[in-house]
Amino acid sequence: MKTFLLSKASYRWAPLVLLMSLTISAQAQRIGLGGSGRTTPAKSDTDFSYANPKEYEIAEVTVSGTQFLDPNSMISISGLRAGDKIRVPGQAVTSSIKKMMDFGTLDDVEILATKVEGEKIWLNIHIKERPRLYKVTFAGIRKGERETLNDKVKLIKGRVITPTVIKNTQLVIKKFYMDKGFYNTKVKVVQIPDSTRGQATLNFTIDKGSKVKIQQIDIQGNEAIADSKLKRKLKGTKEKKLWHLFTPSKFIPKKYEEDKEKLIAFYRKNGYRDATIEFDTVRDAGNEMLSIVLKIDEGPKYYYRNISWEGNYLHPSEKLNRILGLEKGDVYNPEELDKKLNGIPGGDVSSIYMDDGYLYFRVNPIEKAVEGDSIDIELRIYEGKQATINRIMLNGNTKTSDRVVLRELFTLPGQKFSKTELINTQRQLSQMGYFDPEKIQINPIPNQGDGTVDIEYTVEEKPSDQIELSGGWGGYIGFVGTLGLVFNNFSIRNIPNRSTWRPLPSGDGQKLALRFQANGRQFQTYSLSFSEPWFGGKKPINFGVALTRTVYRISDINSFYTTGSTASLNNFLGSYYNNGITFSLGRRLQVPDRFMVLSHSLSLQRYRLEDLDFFNIGYRNGRSTNVTFNTTLSRNTLDQLQYPRSGSSIALSGTFTPPYSVLRQNGSSDSQDKFKLVEYHKWMFDGTWYASITGKLVVSARAHMGFLGRYNKDTEISPFGRFIVGGSGLAGQGAFALADQDIVGLRGYEDRKVGPLNQSGNLTGGGGVVYNKFVTELRYPVSLNPQATIFVLGFLEGGNNWGNYREFNPFDLKRSAGVGARIFMPAFGLLGIDWGYGFDRIQGASQRSGGQFHFTIGQQIR
Repeated sequence: MKTFLLSKASYRWAPLVLLMSLTISAQAQRIGLGGSGRTTPAKSDTDFSYANPKEYEIAEVTVSGTQFLDPNSMISISGLRAGDKIRVPGQAVTSSIKKMMDFGTLDDVEILATKVEGEKIWLNIHIKERPRLYKVTFAGIRKGERETLNDKVKLIKGRVITPTVIKNTQLVIKKFYMDKGFYNTKVKVVQIPDSTRGQATLNFTIDKGSKVKIQQIDIQGNEAIADSKLKRKLKGTKEKKLWHLFTPSKFIPKKYEEDKEKLIAFYRKNGYRDATIEFDTVRDAGNEMLSIVLKIDEGPKYYYRNISWEGNYLHPSEKLNRILGLEKGDVYNPEELDKKLNGIPGGDVSSIYMDDGYLYFRVNPIEKAVEGDSIDIELRIYEGKQATINRIMLNGNTKTSDRVVLRELFTLPGQKFSKTELINTQRQLSQMGYFDPEKIQINPIPNQGDGTVDIEYTVEEKPSDQIELSGGWGGYIGFVGTLGLVFNNFSIRNIPNRSTWRPLPSGDGQKLALRFQANGRQFQTYSLSFSEPWFGGKKPINFGVALTRTVYRISDINSFYTTGSTASLNNFLGSYYNNGITFSLGRRLQVPDRFMVLSHSLSLQRYRLEDLDFFNIGYRNGRSTNVTFNTTLSRNTLDQLQYPRSGSSIALSGTFTPPYSVLRQNGSSDSQDKFKLVEYHKWMFDGTWYASITGKLVVSARAHMGFLGRYNKDTEISPFGRFIVGGSGLAGQGAFALADQDIVGLRGYEDRKVGPLNQSGNLTGGGGVVYNKFVTELRYPVSLNPQATIFVLGFLEGGNNWGNYREFNPFDLKRSAGVGARIFMPAFGLLGIDWGYGFDRIQGASQRSGGQFHFTIGQQIR
């Protein structure tokens, strides 16, 4: 088909538009359609000339050349529509092409006249689309770096390839390597087209060059503090030394500037109030090396001489001096002084005022005199008036009802303002588990006119419900799968209110949990529990009820291996059934402090055994009833739940059954009779402490102990309620979890293998009667996002499990060390993986445990 080009442009000239006009020879046109489907124009006497533009009515606009774009969208962008009148040649065609080129997805645009009849003109917009991205490849670097760069550049398949996209990607790659010390990185781009699909591959060839390292740091002018000590303060700027294995010597300007500020701050903490960096320079030392010169003016070292108070009417100077804890002759340290004045609640000067309502309290340290190396400090106090809390305002609790949040606050209208209570309230809101602890904001709004203060709490809801999909190996019964649903913010009251269903009625802080574990017909357990943290609605009394049912059967495995028939797996050699119900009641205490909780529970468990001796003591058939009363005293001061940085959690519990043996006239030696009524008393202690070392690095120390006893010395200790130690600590799996045993993890050792073993390698009597365990962990967060809290850890731990008190030795520990990681996602709970190395032999083993991997889903290793 012969056509006439009216205008053309491509990205090489954009935004300029090249307008071309052609003259068509004289003779009238007659357009016919041939057998091939192509139009054949006749000659025309129509002239397209800049000197004599002519007005035409657009009869039709068509689009050709499209691959991914919609033709109708292209017509809409061009602004050319059938029925419009345009001048040819003219601005309308030029403007149309500019609009299409500005769209950013086109490589070339041509507007052609395919037909002209009288005052009408037929237009065709022929476009060439820019290629779409098929994939990105990297050359010249290692596989691991290619994977990292893929995440950095974030180029999505199908994206239009433009010069801007290519340039920005090059800059991202160069910055990535500059941050690693490669300052001479070169990036070349080759675009490999695939015209059949309209796509292209971008290949980035990277030449990193060599790292620019720091050959020497020359510190001059320092006399009081040694070079080595100052260089240690330059955390991100290190010389190239053999012993700097974990602190690379690459030069990063941003870190260098930060390190200079830290250097001066270190001087001032040591009394050098006037210390400055006179000059510094970074020089090229050749061979991809730099040298740094820092000249420091230390100035004199200052000491406190006289410390006086001004404006203190409520508290005498002697009392304030005791709290301040500074003496004449101490090294002058403004940072330490500020912490003692306005630092941690309860241990600073401001707390004794603000905890008594003096919200407007201010203290300003003034250097009253500087003589020689001595400084006189005057601490000027403005005490102000006591402030009473007027209003409490809540923002951001879109799911949790106001009353659920308000009842957890320690700051109530009518009370005196308290700085410590604000901090305690923040901790309490974090521990509720409904809000992102990193985004809780507290804003006191003073009203000096009437001496009141409004307190605004801003929270951000986070998902708190969980779907537990977990699995573990259950020893006798193999793999056990778990499906659990936990609704942590449930509401019975809102059942009729469909707007609160997410997916069940929510907002009142109640907890509803359903759990199912199974391995086919061999092992099944069901549980349903409900708890109300404010039973009655007026006091923090926690009421709960839980129902459980467990079925455990032993299949005829030998027959299956002999005959190969799966039907033999349904021939059960023995079985166990357990039905239970538990009621619990607990409340917060006010003495010795409000962090104490006293809780009680009453549980009834009914067991039935049929040809199954999972205690290895001859108890194969019979029914047992276990009635237990548990009381627990606990204290929790953790700052948050998922990644605590400070605080502790301590719990002491006792579990008691009725003392049947004391009431019996004659004891029976028949195992079928003596375990009809389960009898024992059990004591457990669990303590965990957290402290921040530096930044986000946290150390955790834990201690766990358990003791199982009897009421009558003439009876043996019950096989029920024993301790199972070793491995990941996955509970609820296999025979060892069927008789109220406590499952205790010990990384670096096989699951449930630490304790008194018989010749078959099984726990004698169903477990130990006394255990202890001690753990130290270092934790560092990778992400504190509430959608996925991730941290890595290193651990040292030791523990053991004994079958009787004669052998008990708290220092005879099975030791291990290792590393691990935790991922907490609100929908699935905690996921963990650990590798631990056991340094000792367990009972019955000929060699040390060695390396062990432990994987958990939905449950934390205790």
